[in-house]
Amino acid sequence: MNDPRQYVVIGGGLAGLAAAVWLAEAGKQVTLLERRGRLGGRTHAMKVDAADDLPDNGQHVIASGYDHLFRYLTSVGTREYVRFPQRATLRWPDGRSVTMATKGPAALRTFFGAHPDASLIERVRAGIATVRLGWQCLHQPADLADLTTEQWFHRIGMPAKAREALWDWLALGVAAEPVQQESAKVLADVLATGIRLGIKHRRPATIGYPTTDLDTLYVTGAQRVFERYGVTVRHRAVARRIHIADGRVTGVALADGSIVPADAVVCAVPNSNVGGLLDELPEHAELYAAADKLGYTPIVSTNLYLDRPLGTAAEFEALIGGTGVIDEVFDRQKMTGRSTDRAWLYCLTTSGAYEQIHKSNEEIVTEQMALLRRYYPAAEEAKVLQGHVVRMPKATFSQVVGTHGLRPDQRTSVPTLVLAGDWTATDWSATMESAVQSAARAVDLLLALPSVP
Repeated sequence: MNDPRQYVVIGGGLAGLAAAVWLAEAGKQVTLLERRGRLGGRTHAMKVDAADDLPDNGQHVIASGYDHLFRYLTSVGTREYVRFPQRATLRWPDGRSVTMATKGPAALRTFFGAHPDASLIERVRAGIATVRLGWQCLHQPADLADLTTEQWFHRIGMPAKAREALWDWLALGVAAEPVQQESAKVLADVLATGIRLGIKHRRPATIGYPTTDLDTLYVTGAQRVFERYGVTVRHRAVARRIHIADGRVTGVALADGSIVPADAVVCAVPNSNVGGLLDELPEHAELYAAADKLGYTPIVSTNLYLDRPLGTAAEFEALIGGTGVIDEVFDRQKMTGRSTDRAWLYCLTTSGAYEQIHKSNEEIVTEQMALLRRYYPAAEEAKVLQGHVVRMPKATFSQVVGTHGLRPDQRTSVPTLVLAGDWTATDWSATMESAVQSAARAVDLLLALPSVP
């Protein structure tokens, strides 16, 4: 029996795309509303005309435990574009580097202190502290949500060199916040999820990367699914309010005054955009307060087109040393096999970019190049042919101390209205997996609704 209900998904980011794809696969009539002229949200490619190139708006890595993300990539036919390297590189100023295995027994060396100057005693202490950390991830102390990650590391006795070589960098990557203000529970929850998935799949979690641009990875495959199942996509459709009557959704009001009829809605917008949409939901005040308290964390991504290679050893490398500017350097040549006929492209990411977000493009490029020259001797004579800076002042919700418990469930008091997005409650921090997992849960709630007579 065909379902006559009209399903509307608000938001064309990753959560909205996944929700629309899976509802369509389930045979539902779906309309996707996107306020901008393109899909992808915070994960998309963007044309740089001056360089005649198509870099991403920000580089992303993918953990092997991202089960829901892989389900999505399978649905849209792009699972083949994710690769997991055998090794990773940590790089210190003046060109020193450590190459670590990411799979198998050799990967254990990482947890016993990957710092090149670590003594045997420091490595043993790092191993003991890591065991404590893993135990407390799975059996969390009652006050963990009240601690910063730095305080937690100090409590378990994590040596300074082990923190420098791995843990501070990993924590920054997980929560996009420096360890001095990041909530320890965020890192603990993510690591606990990784441990459980590692046990489930009988292999340790590792980090991979896309071998293509983000549009190809996330968007174009979804568009093919939409064409196949007849999903209606409306661009520049700015949703203002979800209408509710007698405990059920009736439609979505747009900024132009029109109403999109709806029997069920997935509200898949970031916490920064949810205001006003849920005014007719009984618990809207609590949801708005949570969205506001979660706040925002800025990330800056810089695409540098250079006249020569940097001399990277791996597809992506972590810059170690407490600089607080660049977290990682992504070598797009090694990642995607792009041609170097015109330039070498390197994508640099800066998480928790509270200071950098306010600087000019020229200042950011100059700062990034000065730092690269400290880490890569080959960069000393390199010239910037083109610099492309992407500011994301509200890249993710903030994951600092005091935010635990704020993320709302996908279920609302109105069964035909569900929430999705990385800011809603999932097993992960603000990641692509969190966005897609939230969509999976939201879709399951709608598919469980009683059939219409």
